[in-house]
Amino acid sequence: MALSRRTILTGAAMLPLAAHALRFGALAQTGPGVSAGSDTPPILFVHGNGDHAALWMTQIWRMESNGIPRNRLMALNFTDPLARSDDAVAQQGRSSTEDQRRELGEAIAELKKRTGAAKVALVANSRGGYAVRNYIRNGGSADVSHAVLCGTPNHGVFDWADSPGSEFNGRGPFLKSLNPSEGPEVTGTAFLTLRSDGIDKYAQPDGRLLGKPGVATGVTADGPALRGATNLVLGAIDHRETGFHPRAFREIYKFIAGREPERIDIAREADVKISGLVTGTPGGVPTNRPVADALVEVYRVAPDSGERIGAALHSARTSADGRWGPVQVDPTWPVEIVLTSAGAPITHSYRSPFPRSSDVVHLRAGRAPGPADANAGAVVSMSRVRGYFGLPRDVVLLDGKEPTDVKAGVPTDSLSTISLPATEIGRPVAALFNQERIVARAWPASENRITVAEFTE
Repeated sequence: MALSRRTILTGAAMLPLAAHALRFGALAQTGPGVSAGSDTPPILFVHGNGDHAALWMTQIWRMESNGIPRNRLMALNFTDPLARSDDAVAQQGRSSTEDQRRELGEAIAELKKRTGAAKVALVANSRGGYAVRNYIRNGGSADVSHAVLCGTPNHGVFDWADSPGSEFNGRGPFLKSLNPSEGPEVTGTAFLTLRSDGIDKYAQPDGRLLGKPGVATGVTADGPALRGATNLVLGAIDHRETGFHPRAFREIYKFIAGREPERIDIAREADVKISGLVTGTPGGVPTNRPVADALVEVYRVAPDSGERIGAALHSARTSADGRWGPVQVDPTWPVEIVLTSAGAPITHSYRSPFPRSSDVVHLRAGRAPGPADANAGAVVSMSRVRGYFGLPRDVVLLDGKEPTDVKAGVPTDSLSTISLPATEIGRPVAALFNQERIVARAWPASENRITVAEFTE
């Protein structure tokens, strides 16, 4: 496939009504910013495989900081976000391409109704781009003004005889239906694709990351590009960063709004309220189905020690809709969010300050400790949900050390975990990712508690 490569950046990455409430998230309050005017269409953000709407929080903060009104921004939660092993075979807790096409259509209709707009713009990361293309190709082009696909494996994660029914197989029926052998692969809507310059874990020519080292995948770094689209290369950006990195924001905004953004940073609000949805992982499968009767507690903590300051700012259980909050926080306060839900470890999540309001601060319990942690006094992790840890690209330190469970080279890992002896329970543990530093506390594993420092960027 002969497609031009334009390098923009090189170097390091700097249900009924109730169902709508669960799946569709209108985000934070609009603060000071340049008026975007009515010429910018409403924007619907679409997450990837196994993910949820919260990953778009920072990009929507940036949209708000450039004057896009709150009611014209929406983030979708697919009910069951993980793909089936075979798209044509039902699988508990997983979705088909048709399931996702249908739910995307419902979200588009909701956003159009809410704003009165004739068309909306769609921004999707990874698998979410499949739903976008499927919707547009099968009768939805009249609803969509712009489509931005970020790291979407448009020609497959692999192209081989194994797993013929997988939607990620370039020679499988789903992608064959989207990709004609000749002529443009997208029509009827303005398309932009954003891709990495060689370090996207799902656009690799060798099958090493798929468990088949030395076997050609039939896919290249150009796999996300499409004939008929504007195709841009963002440089040393990993798979998730193609959608969530500040550099990606500039291209997303410029393509949809037709002008450069006034700012890339996030404008701080004085009055910040956060809330979200508690979801679960039944059988180890991540879903966006609500978890009822989960206890959510929010504490202000000291930035250099992780110690709690004062009583809980919020302590309440979720009702049937799985919603928690809202709770008011200061935009300079780091916080600890504690999630207690049936069948999962009590998760103490430490976060950097929230500069703006958001109602998509979604919560899932962290992973239960594995066999290697059986004798641990405390289990502490750091998590990067909007990208991967790249070594040596990034500065990544957990408790003052470069993690041994993060592989060097193509960024593939978004979680790093250490075990501490019982003598170190309660002490502060610092997590560092480039310029973001979070100090958490080591909670006792004997009480079924885990600690997670979750980076914003």
